[in-house]
Amino acid sequence: MLFPRIFLRSFRVLLFPLAVLYGIGVRIRNWMFDRNIFSSVSFGLPLISVGNLAVGGTGKSPFIQYLVDLLGTSNQLAVLSRGYKRRSRGYLLAKADSTVNELGDEAMLLHTRFPDLAIAVGEKRLLAIPQLLQDRPDVSCILLDDAHQHRSVRPGLQILLTEYDNLYTRDYFLPTGDLRDERRSAVRADVLVVTKCPDDLSVHQANSIRNELRSLPHQQVFFTTMALQQPRSWLQPSMERTPIGQEILLITGIANPIPLKQWMERDASSYQFLPYSDHHLFNIVDIREIRNQYKRLNNPAAWILTTAKDAIRLFPYEKEMQDLPIYITDYKHRFLFDGEQLFQAYIQNYMARFRAN
Repeated sequence: MLFPRIFLRSFRVLLFPLAVLYGIGVRIRNWMFDRNIFSSVSFGLPLISVGNLAVGGTGKSPFIQYLVDLLGTSNQLAVLSRGYKRRSRGYLLAKADSTVNELGDEAMLLHTRFPDLAIAVGEKRLLAIPQLLQDRPDVSCILLDDAHQHRSVRPGLQILLTEYDNLYTRDYFLPTGDLRDERRSAVRADVLVVTKCPDDLSVHQANSIRNELRSLPHQQVFFTTMALQQPRSWLQPSMERTPIGQEILLITGIANPIPLKQWMERDASSYQFLPYSDHHLFNIVDIREIRNQYKRLNNPAAWILTTAKDAIRLFPYEKEMQDLPIYITDYKHRFLFDGEQLFQAYIQNYMARFRAN
């Protein structure tokens, strides 16, 4: 796999002139917001934004789920997402019969896990927020998924994620790099979270990253690692399985499958990897390909592993795949250096200050 990676990097370097043009456009847009030529609107309730400067791979979806677990029991909470790669348009509020094609995989996964939570999608958040509040007047706090660069709405609290192996300070504009916003846009964040850190990250390494990020005095910096959950059977969620010593077909359609591949390389006796693009909407041809790949293993003890987000997009083909031994894993953020209590206190203090004011 070394040659394709080198080729891809070389190809992206050749696209540097396009990255320069893209960066100029981004800077002009930000300048117009900074000078109030374009306006930002705030709302009279807590808006918490979770975003990043790069495209995908920082762990936004698990972080939104973490915040739902933290706030959902004590607040009338809602989540507003863009609904990336959905096949619908405009504003939609999730209902009992909503599908992944209508909501997108991230919103649909949240809706499946938190069926009583108000989940909405809408490309234009400035228009979607009033519609959401009209549909659910009981909502008193909204989580904005992937909203850092959407400046038409001004959140009360902005959480910016950056990946340990791809810090925004070392990245470049698309298409040469992964940045879709300029590095200095990080100053708008109240909280910086460095995600996917090694479990054994040292205090010295963390301080070096803090210095590199040049966090401002008001910005809180936290570090998390991604804990992979024990795989559970798709059809019988109470049944768990460990990949240790197993032969596995790994199927992913996510931005960064590297932690999963490393897990397989460490624990599985052997594995085959069948990758799809991020947020890939599976079709019947893909299902046939998965079945054929599994048959080629020629091992009745072998099984298929995928992520919860991928499973949401595979669900429409449940009947076609019900005879396959499919197991699902998921990522969860785990704070390092006893940061979880500090982070939770920070969020709760924000909510208390907003209510007091």
